[in-house]
Amino acid sequence: MNKAGIVDKVHETLGGTKADAERAVETVINCVVDSLKEGEEVSIAGLGTFEAKMRAARTGRNPRTGETIQIKAMRTPKFRAAKALKDAVK
Repeated sequence: MNKAGIVDKVHETLGGTKADAERAVETVINCVVDSLKEGEEVSIAGLGTFEAKMRAARTGRNPRTGETIQIKAMRTPKFRAAKALKDAVK
């Protein structure tokens, strides 16, 4: 399922227009992204927790040339699934 599929499900459940459903989905996604940008943790009951973690600087290798390169430290998004989601998927 992709974003369009989620919009369709929201539209089926809530009714209204498809544009309203798309705005609702976009708002949820934007809230999660904005919170992660600010360094906040986002926890959605029954789904899981989104957080931004720091990845340390490290050395890597260019696969084409084999040359050693330095990879900068960066923040990356992480997701931890909730127990309810893990149990539902089993």
